[in-house]
Amino acid sequence: MNAVLVIAGVDSSGGAGLARDVRTLTGLRTEAVCAVTAVTAQSDRSFMGSLTVPAALVAQQIAAARATRPIGAVKIGMLGCEEVVRAVVAALAGLGPVPIVVDPVLRSSSGGTLLDEPGQRALLEELLPRCALVTPNVPEAALLTGESAADDEAVLLRQGQKLLARGARAVLLKGGHASGSESIDVLLQPDAAPLRLRARRQAHTPRGTGCALASAIAALLARGDDLARACAGAKDHLTAQMLRSN
Repeated sequence: MNAVLVIAGVDSSGGAGLARDVRTLTGLRTEAVCAVTAVTAQSDRSFMGSLTVPAALVAQQIAAARATRPIGAVKIGMLGCEEVVRAVVAALAGLGPVPIVVDPVLRSSSGGTLLDEPGQRALLEELLPRCALVTPNVPEAALLTGESAADDEAVLLRQGQKLLARGARAVLLKGGHASGSESIDVLLQPDAAPLRLRARRQAHTPRGTGCALASAIAALLARGDDLARACAGAKDHLTAQMLRSN
């Protein structure tokens, strides 16, 4: 099976970032090759600091990963700064029809900024049009569209449509930060009706669920699933993992 190339930061708690990505891919029996974009010092409760890896070294890691084994999909998480965003875009050139899943990691749940404002603009302008799927949660969709956080589905869907208009091929709006008895993710694709993926909302949601979901989607895309099936299968996998841990 082709590997998933994970481009992400390291979380010292192990709850999110590259550690969570690789753990998810291992659970789905998918090989991972990696490029580290940043090192962070954070726990479940606090963010202490981060150091971005030089953009040239990130590009070298991606080149080395691509030379190691065939890539079936790419999962991108924390990028840190504009220079790294642009280096990643350049390093992925020539990859062909390999699907790229972008989890737009902008802020840590423990309080830190993980992508600066120039980096956010570069993500929108350079990376978004090249990805097969972007997976923002409610706060991330608001930041990427320059709006307030959505307080109902209609507003969230409008923000998702704005991201499609910016060039995203598909948007998975994650409902984990919303309210209600169900956690509803909505897949938006041009010229298709919204697809709602439902699961019972858990009393406790661990850190790194966004990382895990995007990695699971990438794993299923690498196996050949279409986008809708990959998103549904990834949500089912993540829900089952959470039920086992709660």
